[in-house]
Amino acid sequence: MCSHMESILEKGILLEQETHFKKAKTLYEDILLHVTDETIHDKVRLRIEDMDDLIAEKAVYQRIDENAKRVLTEIGINIAGNEILMDILLEADAIDFDNQTALFIPLKMSYVDHCLEQVPREIPGDPGMNTFGTGATSPFLKRAGEEELRPANRKEYEHIISLVAEQQDVVNIFSLPVGCDKSISLFEVAQLMERAYSGLKMITTNTMSADEVTFLKDKEQWLDGTSLIASLAPMSNMVEPFLRSARTGNNLLLIDQTIAGVSGAGSPESFLTQSHAQVMFMMIIAQTVNPGILCMHGGIPSVTETGGNISYSSPSQTFINAALARVNIWITGFPSAQTGGSTSLTELNPQAVSESELSRNLLRKYGVHIVRHAMGALGSLNFFSVEKFLEDCERERHSRKIFETCAKNVGVIPLYFPSDDHALEGIREIAEKGNPKSAEHTLKNVDSFRQWEKIINDAAEKKLYFPQLNDTVIEAISSGKRAH
Repeated sequence: MCSHMESILEKGILLEQETHFKKAKTLYEDILLHVTDETIHDKVRLRIEDMDDLIAEKAVYQRIDENAKRVLTEIGINIAGNEILMDILLEADAIDFDNQTALFIPLKMSYVDHCLEQVPREIPGDPGMNTFGTGATSPFLKRAGEEELRPANRKEYEHIISLVAEQQDVVNIFSLPVGCDKSISLFEVAQLMERAYSGLKMITTNTMSADEVTFLKDKEQWLDGTSLIASLAPMSNMVEPFLRSARTGNNLLLIDQTIAGVSGAGSPESFLTQSHAQVMFMMIIAQTVNPGILCMHGGIPSVTETGGNISYSSPSQTFINAALARVNIWITGFPSAQTGGSTSLTELNPQAVSESELSRNLLRKYGVHIVRHAMGALGSLNFFSVEKFLEDCERERHSRKIFETCAKNVGVIPLYFPSDDHALEGIREIAEKGNPKSAEHTLKNVDSFRQWEKIINDAAEKKLYFPQLNDTVIEAISSGKRAH
């Protein structure tokens, strides 16, 4: 009987991993009616406790996806002043001229659905779930023992690339880690990366020549991070480079760098809805000029600290990225890239390394796809440190070994994502007023991330899923103590 019940429990865990939470709940309730073994009874009881939270969480993600499409069809994107994009959408008969209430240029829902259906859901060079790597193109290289900050030169970039290549057991995406000076071009950097590193790589091509851009074409292991949209409008200097890359056929990493309450809405749900809408608009433009082109969803939302600076030390930074990853893993199926594993601290010290380790382990705990910026960054991505990169790699090797020894039948862990019934209204208000800081919706949600963080922390203290991975030391980190 025990082995039979164990196999049914395993089926429930599988249903959870496939995000069929309602079916899993029904199965678990049936087990409780028949099980006699106390160990199995306790396991099932613990899983049932999470099911309602997971069902509610998935429903919010479904609404985020639906409302993001409504942003595009009911509010619109502010492209009226961009003749190139207007002409592309006019020729495709994509604009909804019957909509009299949109603030900007609205798209037809049928066209939105048509384009998004064409986005490939699998990528040939996919390194898989919980992939961590470098990234951010930090403006400055942090040199040990030096006060002066400047980009990397050719010799330093050659050294960085060789070090990353040596760490390919844990570095599974090599995204440009730091800016380079005039001694080496981005195209030359890409060539060096190609020779040294065999895995998934990312670089931007907006400063490359037309011939250089084709270097990435038809290469499964390359992503082009040249993006288009910010604050519900195109970046004028990025329109031509974006279209050039899409028409060339490069695999696209569509990066949206919205900041909560600064360039985006204030509540977690409205924030992700706006970010998701902006990435999907980029997908739609890419599919319009090159149907079937690979588009990776690179929504990398950020939160700020009290002073208004981006805070990669905040657990909320990790949580909001894990949530957007779930929007894609659970709902859309789009290949997904997030940000995490970094710190706001500017100096390499034990706390900076521990904060980064905690962020990676939290992301692993909730399950993400590809995470850039996870190794080597300091100062909320302002600096790249070779020394920190190597320490991060060692910590990551240690965490992986621990994670491999953890029980595999714990099920899916809730993120307790907070719902906001006024999410779409908040985005519309921001669009009308032109600034999130002027929106009443933003003011009403100034504490929403802090409240969400408390809910997660309280739940983690009651139920330890992976205590070996330092996943419940958020308060210790925020109080300045080192995580052990």
